[in-house]
Amino acid sequence: MSASFAPKGYVAASSVPASAIPANSIVDRHDPRFETLKRGQNLRFPATDAEAAGQIIICSSAEETASALERAVSAGLRPTIRSGGHCYEDFVANNPNGVILDLSTLNSVDADPAGGFHIAPGAVLGEAYRTLYKRYGVTLPAGTCYMVGAGGHISGGGYGLLSRLHGLTTDWLTGIDILTVDSNGKVTNRHIDAHHDPDLFRACRGAGGGNFGVITNFHFAKLPAAPSEVAHAGISFSWASMTEAKFTQLLIAFGDYWATRGLEPDTWGLFAFLSLNPGEGFNIHTQFINPDGTANDLSVLHEFFDRFAKFEPDPPETSAHGAPGKLPRINLRPWLNATLAEGGSGGGYRAKYKSAYMKQTFTPAECAAIYKYLNSPGIDAHGSFLSIDSYGGAINRPERILDTATAQRSSIMKLQWQCYWRGQDEDAGRIKFMDEFFTAVYTGPHVGAEYQGTPLGPQHEGCYMNYADVDMLRYPFWPQLFYGTGSLYPFLKQVKQRYDPNNIFHSSMSVRA
Repeated sequence: MSASFAPKGYVAASSVPASAIPANSIVDRHDPRFETLKRGQNLRFPATDAEAAGQIIICSSAEETASALERAVSAGLRPTIRSGGHCYEDFVANNPNGVILDLSTLNSVDADPAGGFHIAPGAVLGEAYRTLYKRYGVTLPAGTCYMVGAGGHISGGGYGLLSRLHGLTTDWLTGIDILTVDSNGKVTNRHIDAHHDPDLFRACRGAGGGNFGVITNFHFAKLPAAPSEVAHAGISFSWASMTEAKFTQLLIAFGDYWATRGLEPDTWGLFAFLSLNPGEGFNIHTQFINPDGTANDLSVLHEFFDRFAKFEPDPPETSAHGAPGKLPRINLRPWLNATLAEGGSGGGYRAKYKSAYMKQTFTPAECAAIYKYLNSPGIDAHGSFLSIDSYGGAINRPERILDTATAQRSSIMKLQWQCYWRGQDEDAGRIKFMDEFFTAVYTGPHVGAEYQGTPLGPQHEGCYMNYADVDMLRYPFWPQLFYGTGSLYPFLKQVKQRYDPNNIFHSSMSVRA
């Protein structure tokens, strides 16, 4: 995966040929499309009409993207970048009088005649999976939301159901095409890899989009073979039967598996996510394949669910794969069908998100806080849920710390808080609830005094930049939450200074030189 891969005949860095932008690709405030296109998937942004961009430019090629970027820079306007539109905070849509470079139609997925694969930033994950599988029999170890764009997902790390087995999407990257802007405002097209601008290449492998330039293509020298089929199964527990003691035991048992048995390579094809929803209860869902890519031997899956039989899950459907009352029905499904059926867009709502990486199982204090905020009278948790995903496996290969910008390589679980609502009048209350919930989980003796209220320290490994959360800016150490406590963030600051000296690409949480 470390081999260099570049398009045939590429030039490492060059001026960009001018390309006229079609008139109908420029959407301004007078265009009937503007009210729709000024927003991404999170309808909280832009927060007001005054904070909306002045233009959206639909870019369908690298040349059009370069021209749009030159147009913005020469006019002194801030460019922000959108591929799928799933940015969790205001980094793209809140751009007063600025320019949104919309890359959603720059969406090709193909192979190079010399070998390897190209994925453009506007390609959504579902179409990438479909094309890679049908034409080439390979896949990306990427996310479950099939409408997420590749641009932000891959540059921020990118992980999904196959990542314990195959690593992060960025671990497979071998080249990137990116537009940067120098101190004189000149736009330069760069092909970067381990041998050409290797510092920028490393930074783009996990630091998050909108930091250093505009990515116009991702290159992969090879990709893992797609499974032919996968095993899916799940169990549920209702809130009606859930005491706080049982809840605590269940959470700790789930975490214990990933801290012990889940470290062993024969389990790396097992991905599980535990969904805690105040309206739907406590649900564990799994996808499993063996390390050889088959679903023939299901003993690892049986063993996993056996750990929860003593907690008496809700009566499951059963089959020859499991005894009544102990195991759910295990469904063998074609991998492509299962993958494309899993995730929707998550759009059309106002939303708030938070995240945490965990290196150990849950403490009783964490369990108590989660139980309180999801299942206590007098606390309004409607529209919110907590997803606890398995992590680790191939992701935690230590050599990846040195050649990517993803610092979290010791975790066994990744948590995502999500809350959705419709009306602007609910914003303050929903955001306050999420902040109080998250802060309560990470306040107490299980977190060091200097990191109270945050998931950082011996038991935790910070937050995920693709689940951006501006609430973390209240802490002076916020870069350590997202980029680790080692040398990564100082390195990223140097890259920022070198390739974006005028801070053209910025947000409240971008890398600061």
